Amino acid sequence: MKRIVILALVLAAAGLPATGCGSTGRTTLAVESAPDAPAASTPAADHNGKDVMFAQMMIPHHRQAVEMAKLAEGRAVSDQVKELAGKIEAAQEPEIRTMSGWLTAWGAQVPGERGMPMDHDMPGMMSGQAMEELKGLKGAAFDRAFLTMMIQHHEGAVAMAGQEQAEGVHEPARRMAADIVAGQSAEIATMRRLLR
Repeated sequence: MKRIVILALVLAAAGLPATGCGSTGRTTLAVESAPDAPAASTPAADHNGKDVMFAQMMIPHHRQAVEMAKLAEGRAVSDQVKELAGKIEAAQEPEIRTMSGWLTAWGAQVPGERGMPMDHDMPGMMSGQAMEELKGLKGAAFDRAFLTMMIQHHEGAVAMAGQEQAEGVHEPARRMAADIVAGQSAEIATMRRLLR
């Protein structure tokens, strides 16, 4: 009797049924109770559609902000505007790379340099005409247009990030969204002061 009990314990430890082929109950139980099922740790298990949308929309949104910021170097007259533009570029380029990595890991489309079809629906995005007008300005006129446009741009990003905080589940994306809300809200306040 002891041998049967020991054999049953050895087989159970190995995940094999202790009875004949006709009994599948224990095998099923062993699989169901196995800790750390692989599906729980896959990239697909830690995000939802809102996370994908956040990254796909924020990448082209950030790219436009970086494009605007780069214009300031040769066109702005205010050192404060140039400094702010440098901060925007330094903060948003790494975020673009991070979000692109998420999308790749999730098997989702990474927006190309020309963006995606929904770009025009994004809050705060500048039209092509507005961007061309900004490129044609220099000095104080550039500074004023840049600040006015970037406030609108940042307000759009804050709104999108707030939606991710409310509906996304990917913790790194939610943390980035919180950083965007905090950082860009502070920059909006700075830009409003500079416009006075």
